[in-house]
Amino acid sequence: MIILWTVCAFVSGSLMFSYWLGLIARTNIKNVGDGNPGASNLWRAAGYKWGIVGILLDFLKGYLILIGLSSSVNGYEIVPLAIAPIIGHVYSPFLKGKGGKAIAVTFGVWSALTQFEVALVYALILALLLGLTKVIIPNKPTSTDADGLQVVVGMLFVVIYLCIRDFPNEIRWVGFGNFVVLGYTHRNEFNQILRKILRKVNRSDKQG
Repeated sequence: MIILWTVCAFVSGSLMFSYWLGLIARTNIKNVGDGNPGASNLWRAAGYKWGIVGILLDFLKGYLILIGLSSSVNGYEIVPLAIAPIIGHVYSPFLKGKGGKAIAVTFGVWSALTQFEVALVYALILALLLGLTKVIIPNKPTSTDADGLQVVVGMLFVVIYLCIRDFPNEIRWVGFGNFVVLGYTHRNEFNQILRKILRKVNRSDKQG
């Protein structure tokens, strides 16, 4: 049964509501910004009203499946069940394996697993990282590179929080798996940041 439920969770996560809402709004959000078929690009392309609906639907496809099944699952069986909707969003078969970055789905999963506790902690961490970035680099607008770095670093802090709060080991493994998935989905942002750092280092060497 756990295999069947995991497949159901994967299919739930793979439903690309934001992309389909974009088509309804006569916009292909894969042609917007970084090409991510998720709620953030829906917001940019079609406006905040469409974006809010997309975020809510992406959240619910991670939340509802876990709320419905988590009480029937014991121990480490929760790990594949919790990671499945996140991976489904990233590798959606409805978009030939090219999905989104799974941030809203991540919030849905953690809201269901921990009665919103870890989701709120993650939101707080992201807010603190954003504030810290603005202090370090004032008067500079946020970028997708910086946003991606904050998302992944924020999840790393969530994993640390799970260990400090003495959550069960299986929940910690969910956190680690979530961290790996987010790290992979934001690999392009990391590469961009690394290139910028290397360019600055090269300029400093030439000036020196």
